[in-house]
Amino acid sequence: MSNKISTMILTDEFATQEVLKLFVSEFNNLEILDSLNDYNQILNKLSSINGKIIFIVDLSNYKQEKLDLILKITQQCKNCKVLALSDNPSVDLIIQIMRAGAREFVPIPIIKNEFFEAVNKIIIQFEETKPPINKCKIISVFSNKGGIGKTSIATNLAIELSKLTKENVALIDLNFQMGDITTFLDLKPSFNISYMLENIDKINETFLLSTLEKYKNTSLYVLADPPYFKQADDIQPKQIAKLFNTLKDTFSYIIIDAEASFDGKNIAALDNSDIILLVTVANLPALRNTQRCLELFNKLGYDKDKTKIVVNRYMENDEIKEADIENVLAKQIFWKIPNNYFAIMSAINKGTPVSILNSSTNVAQSYKSLAQHISDNLLREKMVKKFENILNN
Repeated sequence: MSNKISTMILTDEFATQEVLKLFVSEFNNLEILDSLNDYNQILNKLSSINGKIIFIVDLSNYKQEKLDLILKITQQCKNCKVLALSDNPSVDLIIQIMRAGAREFVPIPIIKNEFFEAVNKIIIQFEETKPPINKCKIISVFSNKGGIGKTSIATNLAIELSKLTKENVALIDLNFQMGDITTFLDLKPSFNISYMLENIDKINETFLLSTLEKYKNTSLYVLADPPYFKQADDIQPKQIAKLFNTLKDTFSYIIIDAEASFDGKNIAALDNSDIILLVTVANLPALRNTQRCLELFNKLGYDKDKTKIVVNRYMENDEIKEADIENVLAKQIFWKIPNNYFAIMSAINKGTPVSILNSSTNVAQSYKSLAQHISDNLLREKMVKKFENILNN
């Protein structure tokens, strides 16, 4: 039996096909399969192969149909990796392609060294024992005013990110005195953040995934607050930073339900965050508190793009309008979560995230879209850096 990697090419352009065949033939470990045009036949053929497969697909035409095909192949053919091509390499298209499951992207016209680099990356991926984790992003959900839905946002955002990306997501409760995440998720974890910090030098991926509480059949792992006040008092800011650095190796996203205070531990969490979702509601006291937060963040030297304004319990007929909020804060609103008291309270009382309890509600849809928006924005930043030279030409 051949040890070569089976390679199939799908393109509607004869010239592109010939170039790809020529380049692929220069790899000693690749074997070109006969070309097929029927998408069902392609799926059936690739599904029937036991060995490693590279599927090279040109999305210059029939984009949506080919995106659907990529998604089916990546779901059904676990030994197949997809290399996508297009003569219109926009950032949005690349995000769609990667979301469908493609591993690499090369623009058309094809430059030989770029194609070889992409193929070699895929070949290396076949040898990896686990899929690579993107650079971890730490997202803190914060407000210095309590009772405005911060924990609901952190919990539902973490759930939606785990469902969307299928990657490991850590949800950390930094409300050391009155944490509610375990209540919101109806969990009774065996370990908490104090135990984790006491054993910080022993931590590895196996330790983390077996110690943190996994939420049902998702890729979300929860690190609960300490059960006793004295344990919280013993935690030092430098331990928070060390914990985050340790978690980064295992998780693609770390979502922090931050405490409504500016003590040292909380500042350490905010300092180490890539994004701060600063939560407010449309009333004057909350907006004044949000102003103070923005002023403090400015004094701390945070980049203006690091802080994102999230308006919770938003209603279109509120006396204070969206434009009023932006004028008061001198900052654009990043996201608005609609007011749906009954859906949220029902979810809290049942210990189930609203996105799972009733995914059709407007607030559940908003959480889902927020996760998509954050994930797409992070991917867009990565793609812009990678393809900025292409996009500027």
